[in-house]
Amino acid sequence: MNDQYPELYPSYHWFVPSQFNIAQACVHRWAENPHEGRRIAIYFEDEAGQREVWTYARLAENASQLANGLTRMGVARGDRVAVVMAQRPEAAAAYMAIFSVGAIATPMPAQLGVDGLSKRLRDAEARVAIVDGAGGPDLIQAQMRCPALTQIIGLGFQHDNIIPWRTLLARQPASFKISPTQSSAPALLLYTSEAGQNPKGALLSHSALIGNLPGFVASQNWFPQKSDQFWSPVEWTRTDGLMGALLPTLYFGHSIVATLGRFSAIRAFELLERYRVTNAVLPPATIKAMMNEVTNPRDQYQLALRAVASTGETLDQAATNWCINALGVTPNEVFGQAEMHSLIGNSAQKWPVKVGSMGRPYPGHRVAVLDAQGKRCAAGQTGEIALNRYDMHGHLDPVLFLGYWRNDLATRAKFVDDWCLSGDRATVDKDGYFWHANTGATTNTNP
Repeated sequence: MNDQYPELYPSYHWFVPSQFNIAQACVHRWAENPHEGRRIAIYFEDEAGQREVWTYARLAENASQLANGLTRMGVARGDRVAVVMAQRPEAAAAYMAIFSVGAIATPMPAQLGVDGLSKRLRDAEARVAIVDGAGGPDLIQAQMRCPALTQIIGLGFQHDNIIPWRTLLARQPASFKISPTQSSAPALLLYTSEAGQNPKGALLSHSALIGNLPGFVASQNWFPQKSDQFWSPVEWTRTDGLMGALLPTLYFGHSIVATLGRFSAIRAFELLERYRVTNAVLPPATIKAMMNEVTNPRDQYQLALRAVASTGETLDQAATNWCINALGVTPNEVFGQAEMHSLIGNSAQKWPVKVGSMGRPYPGHRVAVLDAQGKRCAAGQTGEIALNRYDMHGHLDPVLFLGYWRNDLATRAKFVDDWCLSGDRATVDKDGYFWHANTGATTNTNP
């Protein structure tokens, strides 16, 4: 194939406006146009198979009502609001409402349990939490350990300590004026989890979404195309689900499929067929489960897939071959972390994929492998993957996190001069492809 990387990489230039709000960019700008507002933002299925369709107008209205409710509850710019919700439209509305009021959204998977939630809620000093039935019981218990958490908005369950979602929204106006937001203002607090350590909160700006876009577009084979539909089983409380699926899909004004319930390979194929899904993010474990369950899916299902990004660990040869032969797509590996998402990867239609490789740095990101002295390693020499604050043109890279929440020591330890260290070791070959030095290394530290 024609390798377009040598032309694409150096020609990329960042454009980051001084004012930028994720909620305005992802939802409200579409809803403000009557025609665009009628477009479908989210297809939703619950555990029982009940389905809903949320347009951009409906999503914007719910986000505005919740934003008004949060404001009346006293939530102000910079306050942390926890989101403990499964993959559902209300979760998307919650994020947009939090961004709209200038607060900081703090996603937390329900699977963390009481202890995991308590640690993160205390560290963030979250004032408000928005939770559904999946995380409700544990969050109610965690609240007793978190003095700053004074209010809980609950969806789909009853408890004396919560404000019901529908009751709160029913009392609020359906419009909300977003105050001017600096693109460098904090928007997300994503907690990382490393073995034997307390979780650290990576603080991301609104402009981090812009920084994430080159990797998203490339890993999805130049998303969006006219009929693109997105789906990923990764929860939206996790970095890959939020930054690699939900937010960029909405940014481009396309549709994403959301589901509740346990994952199964059969259900995955049914969803891919029913919604004519063209683009997906699938962790390697998911791909392998689908491969083991349905060997030849195109014999049973009408699939429309044109791109699959894979994150979490390196895909082996068997899984890669299955994607190519059974799904009809070459999977694009993506490497990133909560602190700096979508740094390295592939784009099968733009440059050759080397199976087992992490890929090349995506346009806009200056990535290198450094030795113990912080110097670039020669080709084939093992070192630590690092991202420079500045791209090759000398402009700040917007994908880079602002720092760890109230942990200056950990933030300083993450950097050597202008290089942000990933903690992952790798080599680079003569063609600029990165290769994990430790087999099966994780590519995202967000739990």
